[in-house]
Amino acid sequence: MRPSEQFANMTQRFLFRPHQRLRTAADYQLVYDAGFRAGDQTLLVFVRPNGLDWSRLGTSVSRKHGNSVVRHRLKRWIREAFRLQQFDLPVGYDLIVIPRQGNIASQEEVHRALPFVVKRAIKRIPASDQSASSNND
Repeated sequence: MRPSEQFANMTQRFLFRPHQRLRTAADYQLVYDAGFRAGDQTLLVFVRPNGLDWSRLGTSVSRKHGNSVVRHRLKRWIREAFRLQQFDLPVGYDLIVIPRQGNIASQEEVHRALPFVVKRAIKRIPASDQSASSNND
């Protein structure tokens, strides 16, 4: 394999593709209605099994965090943490990540908190819901 091909495979691995995003209000509502969530002082995560071979991410940052520059910075930090850690996270889940107000000072905090909170939220899903949702979606 040529070095350029090897680099192409490496960079492609950590992409954040459109099919990995929650897009519609209906997608968000399904995750919120599932009611499985966990949080820490940095992030709150809502989780729902999606029956796919990949996980999808949605973010929700309220105006209470600040102006649009601040809100979009938080969203970028969350997307970047997901992009870099997507292969370390369990697959087959829709995630909505909400930053806690006033408690995020750096991108490193988001990067540290995301896998911990996601795994904790997934543990709260009963096994019967995980298998039923995987078969129905």
